[in-house]
Amino acid sequence: MNDERLTVAEATGHTDEAPPEQAEQPPERKRRRRGPGLLTLLLLPALVTVIGVASFLALTGGLPNPWPDDSDSKRSSGVDVDPSYIPWLRKAASACTVLDPSVLAAQIDQLSGWSDDTDELSGQKGIAAFTDSEWRTWGKDDDGNGKASPREPADAIMALGRRDCSLAEKVTELRTEGRVNGDLVDLTLAAYATGTDAVTKAGRVPAEAETYLAEVHKLLPRYEALDREDPAGAGGAAGALLTAPVSPLTITSPYGSREHPLTGVTKLHTGVDFAAPQGAQVVAARGGRVVFAAPTSAYGNRVVVDHGTIQGKRLETTYSHLSALETAVGQSVEAGTPIGRVGSTGLSTGPHLHFEVVLDGYYTDPQPWLVSGG
Repeated sequence: MNDERLTVAEATGHTDEAPPEQAEQPPERKRRRRGPGLLTLLLLPALVTVIGVASFLALTGGLPNPWPDDSDSKRSSGVDVDPSYIPWLRKAASACTVLDPSVLAAQIDQLSGWSDDTDELSGQKGIAAFTDSEWRTWGKDDDGNGKASPREPADAIMALGRRDCSLAEKVTELRTEGRVNGDLVDLTLAAYATGTDAVTKAGRVPAEAETYLAEVHKLLPRYEALDREDPAGAGGAAGALLTAPVSPLTITSPYGSREHPLTGVTKLHTGVDFAAPQGAQVVAARGGRVVFAAPTSAYGNRVVVDHGTIQGKRLETTYSHLSALETAVGQSVEAGTPIGRVGSTGLSTGPHLHFEVVLDGYYTDPQPWLVSGG
């Protein structure tokens, strides 16, 4: 206790001892008044800071995050969508010149956030939010699985594409007639949100559709990569990687834009047609695993083989219009393994093989892949 009192006394300059002139001590023994030591000068500010920070954390509940959540910007820098949806988005958009895959994807994101949960209040179902009455108008069995359902993503995407293309055709006519003004995509989206009558009455995008348009446009950057026919660098992977699926390789219709011989619609021909007699053998072009083998409405009997990744990109090949399927889902195949027979099932004008190469969900020209192998 005496030591403590002495320390405090020294710090304040007051003591219980007699004044210096009354004390009979040698001058050299007198204690001098001292300021705070070096250690105190160093530790005291730190201690005050720690106490202050602790008090702040207690009041606020924790440290502020120095790296704000940028998940939205990350999503907008790439395509965040199930890869199996991408070919359907591109196919649906190819039905009319006004529509891009990115627009369809942004619409679906705005409508449902890619969730197929049923909205109990509005009765909307699936990722494209169709009501029962709307589905009766636009819904079809596009994936060829025997049923047309708004809960089937492929069916829903194609139905939304048909609906949008129909609206695009109407607003294009209105603009040609001079009855409305504006961007065709915006007018189409406005017609989707409010109806063509409202667009016609306003002569442009009506005010009641502007919020919907703004929401869709905000989402568009996330899906712009879908509008490219091939992903960046796709061509660099092509080469002598695929063997001939039929022999000989006689091309009757190459990859690229063309008018469909049956529907008359001009759009991307997503593969190459090889002439071959009815019943000719079709083989896998590369080793992989069969992920689809079933009848479809447009492609007829169709086989899809997943070949894994090539230079970091997923590679698939498809074989369509087959007269017979000689493989099953889950089967492992090697290059040259029989998988079916040439036919003319589905939308076809005669026996041939429609062969596609799909790289990371994007259709790409099969010919460069077969130049050396075929």
